[in-house]
Amino acid sequence: MAGGGFSKLPNGSVVVAITLPSPVQGVGPDTPVRVLVHAANRARALTRLRNLGLRAVYLRGNAEPPTPDEITAVLHHPDGLLWRARPERAQELWHPIQALLRPALPARQS
Repeated sequence: MAGGGFSKLPNGSVVVAITLPSPVQGVGPDTPVRVLVHAANRARALTRLRNLGLRAVYLRGNAEPPTPDEITAVLHHPDGLLWRARPERAQELWHPIQALLRPALPARQS
């Protein structure tokens, strides 16, 4: 089950943070992924993720809301969609969502 939460901003928009099992093979099957989404409301944030292929994403409750640092990171990113492979390690940088969903390049055959 995914953990997550949201924070409503003063301008009415929200930042949704969801911790998911890794959706791709490249990150590692046992490594959780923390995904941040900035949108007008919670429903639109989840729709943005579903449109990217993460179909079974639901937000039940507010057990793990985004931290102030996470909110700052997603607000300063032009796409408003970020992820990090190890949520507990603050040393890892945030990545754009396309880096997570991009298919791995096949090995070149000689």
